[in-house]
Order: sequence, then structure tokens, then C-alpha cells
Amino acid sequence: MSALSGIRVLDFSQVLAGPFAAMLLADLDAEVVKVEPPAHGDHSRQMAPRVQDGLSGAYLAVNRNKRGVALDLKDERGRALAHQLAAQADVVIENFRPGVAARLGIDYATLAALNPRLVHCSISGFGQTGPYSSRGGFDLVAQGMTGLMSVTGDPDGAPAKCGIPVTDLATGLFAVYGILAALNARERTGRGQQVDASLFDTGIGLAVWEAVEYFHTGKTPGRTGSAHRLGAPYQAFRTSDGYFTVGADGDRHWPRFCEVIGLPRLPEDPRFTTNDDRLANREALVAAIEERTTTRTRDEWLTLLEEVGVPAGPINSVPEALSDPHTQARDMVVDVEHETLGTVRTLGPIVKLSDTPATIQSPAPGLGEHSTEVLTRLGVDESTISALRNEGVIA
Repeated sequence: MSALSGIRVLDFSQVLAGPFAAMLLADLDAEVVKVEPPAHGDHSRQMAPRVQDGLSGAYLAVNRNKRGVALDLKDERGRALAHQLAAQADVVIENFRPGVAARLGIDYATLAALNPRLVHCSISGFGQTGPYSSRGGFDLVAQGMTGLMSVTGDPDGAPAKCGIPVTDLATGLFAVYGILAALNARERTGRGQQVDASLFDTGIGLAVWEAVEYFHTGKTPGRTGSAHRLGAPYQAFRTSDGYFTVGADGDRHWPRFCEVIGLPRLPEDPRFTTNDDRLANREALVAAIEERTTTRTRDEWLTLLEEVGVPAGPINSVPEALSDPHTQARDMVVDVEHETLGTVRTLGPIVKLSDTPATIQSPAPGLGEHSTEVLTRLGVDESTISALRNEGVIA
């Protein structure tokens, strides 16, 4: 038995947030049909790194376990096929700018009239309502407008975006959260509903500690580099050959950390006795700690800290993180066989379920790879499929 077996998903989305959400559902064995425009498909097919014509690493990364159908939604015959697919679906995911889905005939109102049990998820930059709803959605813009960039980077540096497209990916996660909640509600009401997820709401919602600081102190949160804004020391420190991270802001770990780095009396210094003291004097605290940590290597300090139970870890490069033995043990890097590319390496399922685990059964589909299979199952005869293909309505 699999977690989402029997759930049918139509994925009209492109690039990242929507495809990522649909992929997470597919990993749990939902039947996901990815619908793309016949000419060029999902925009991410053309993104770097390109691996062959019409296929990129970006596309492969978030479209596994899906079947691929190419339909021209601007043609009324393509829309009619999309409507037939939606009538049999449990979930629709789209991430067009608000208003575009309605023009293409795949908006919530249109599809819910055909299938009242449908859970329709719209992912956008700013949501389906509000003064900015008509704007396009870009992770960089969302990170800037929601305050995330204002608190990212070194205190004396320029604002920086998070190294990963955090609002894109997290919006995909929140979309899945909303979809699963709506499917659960449908079991009681018999009706589907619209799920409205946006990069803007995600960015605001992720600023948990920053909102706390502003709500309760009235101060504007600033950039703290790798440091935590509510605890110290909880950040990266220099060593003789690189950096490592330490979470020693608690009363239990703080004195242990000081013992290990050879400053056993530092907790008695009135500037550093309590967490509030250390936050108020963080610059002096970091200077005192790094005077000691720069005398030994990263690995030497990590060994000593692990022995006494102080939370600490290396700052790995991406290749180091992906090759870490723990990464391998958790099956977070897996190989998938692709018909033309051979073995393709991809990231593994993130959440582990004991009885109904997520699995990777197939790589991302080629453009329209399963059009004939899916439309035949829908009841479209071969001659019609051939005619529509010749006229560019499907591919």
C-alpha cells in the first residue's frame, strides 16, 4: 500500500514551486499527469544546466514520477481535453499569474463546475487577492519584499538572498500542506476547494523569529550573519582551516563549550553570564571565542565538542554534503535510470514513512511522452489523437 495511491493530480505548473509540490505528491504514489504546452514545454526545460535538447537538470530535478502530456490550452480542443482530465482528477495544480488560468479555462470556478470534488491549488507570487495579486511571482522579489533579504547577510554587508530559492521551495511545501488538508476535509464534506498559496505569504510566514523581535521590542530586525538573533553563541566560528558551527546558547552547553575551548572562566564574565548578556555583547563574545578557535583545525574542535555533547558541525560545500555518509545512509541521493541519459543522480524523498514510504519509480517525462497513453485512457480514439497531433494541439 502507498500513501496517495488512487489520487489523481493534474500538474499545469512550470519551473519550481508548482512542479516541486506535484513531485512531492508523486513521490507518495499519487498519479501525476504533467500538462505542458506542445511547442517548448515547461520553461525549466531550457534552463541551465542543459543536458540535451529540450531537457535540463532543472527540469529533471522536480518532475520525476510524473506522466507527461502536451496540450495547447489556447486551442478549444486542447481545453476540452484538459477539462475531461480535470473531471476525473482529485487535484489540479497551476502557478500562472492570477487571471491567466481563467483565460485558459483551468481556473477553480471553471473546473469546480465540472468536478465539485476537485481540490484546485493556485500558486502565485502574491496570492489570488490583494493589491499586488496581478504581479508576477519571482523568488528574488518575494525574498526582498517580505523582509527576508533585510535580515540575511553580514551586519555590515549588503542585503543578500538566501542561497536557495527558499520562497519557491517552501511555497511548494505549503501547497502540499494545503492540498492534503483539503483532501482530508473532502472526506467529510464531499466537496473540494481552492488552495491559494503564494511566495509572498510564505516569506512573511517564515519570518517567525524576526516578527517576534519586532512585535515584542519594536526594533527593526537587522542582519546577523550566521548568528541567531535570539541566542548566543549560536553561529559559525573561524578555525585554523575553515569554519564550524556551534549551538551553545543554552545554560547547559555554554559552560561546556567554554571548557573545551580553554576559557573555563568566560561564563563568569558579567558580559557573558546570561544569554541576554551575550546577545548584548556579541561582538566581544565572538572576538574572545575566535581567539581560541583559530588555534586548531575544524575537525579537531568538532571531535572535542562531540565528546562533551555540545551541538556543532562543519560548514560543508554542496559536494561534501551530498557525499556525507549520513546523506548516503538516509537515501538522500539516489540514482534513476533515464531512457536516453542513462543513470541520473537525483535527491531522494525527504520524509520517511514507515508503512507507506515515498519512492522514485521513474525519471521526469519527455515532452508529451505519455500523451497517447493518457488520452487513450480518457477515451479519445487513435484517429482523433493523430489528427490533433498533426495540427499541433497535442504533442
